[in-house]
Amino acid sequence: MDTKFNKPKTFGEILDHTFSLSKNRFKDFFLILLILMGPIYLLQALIQLLSGVSFFRELGNGEMWFEQILMSFDETAIPLDSSIGADIALILTGLFGIILFPVAEAAVLFAINHIRKNEEYTVGSVIKEAFSRFWPILGSTILFGLITFGLIIVPILMISLTGVFGAIIHPAIGIILAILLFLGFAVGIGYLLTRWSFYFGSVVLDRESPGLSRSWSLTKKRTWLLMGLYIIFYIIIATISSAIELTFGIFLGNSVLLSIIVNLATIVTTMLFTVGYAVMYLDLKTRHDADDIKDMIEDYKS
Repeated sequence: MDTKFNKPKTFGEILDHTFSLSKNRFKDFFLILLILMGPIYLLQALIQLLSGVSFFRELGNGEMWFEQILMSFDETAIPLDSSIGADIALILTGLFGIILFPVAEAAVLFAINHIRKNEEYTVGSVIKEAFSRFWPILGSTILFGLITFGLIIVPILMISLTGVFGAIIHPAIGIILAILLFLGFAVGIGYLLTRWSFYFGSVVLDRESPGLSRSWSLTKKRTWLLMGLYIIFYIIIATISSAIELTFGIFLGNSVLLSIIVNLATIVTTMLFTVGYAVMYLDLKTRHDADDIKDMIEDYKS
């Protein structure tokens, strides 16, 4: 067994292990995600080409080059009254993404679990393993999505109503109350979603569906550290994605080539986040199993 997975990790050790795994196994992880996510991005590119978007460089109206670049992002978007075929294609692309993206992430989790056990694996074998958990993954992901939607939409309504009624008394009161409620709900929602977010690892590796209760028990006493790790990963991903899109967008406009480059970057950032998630989950398992052994020893002594 890989010794790096054997001991509980600190905040910094989790990040270090994530980056070292991503670097050492980049080819395998990237290929797994490319096989499952690539066809969806290819379909998106074909839809853009069929809708009239230029492949290499898309320019809009304007006298200066930067005006033409900026206008391209407005003019090349598929309008609401586009052809029925394009609308259907976009819907299918979204559905395929909902189905295949979690499977791709599950395949990476299986690969990392094999690495933890010093077991041999192939890209095809872990993809096959991921598909063997397809229905539990899909059902649990839909359930988690519905919970997330409820946790977000209800506070939005409450904040909006509070802000409106507060503004009737005084505009400043409405703004202050809305800000305070927003901050409070943001922390609360982040806490709950973090406690339940490791359902995915439970469904994939531990074969427990929907995995919410398992996730809740695993994250006990580690929630704030995990929230901090999530924030770090999101900042890294947002920085990489924004830098690539802005850099290439200046020269390519909203072209098909830009979409391909951005999507390739998305595969890399998805890989980084998935590896980080796997390291976090396996660290939680190590801690939880150690606590269970301690409890058994204490019960035996008593």
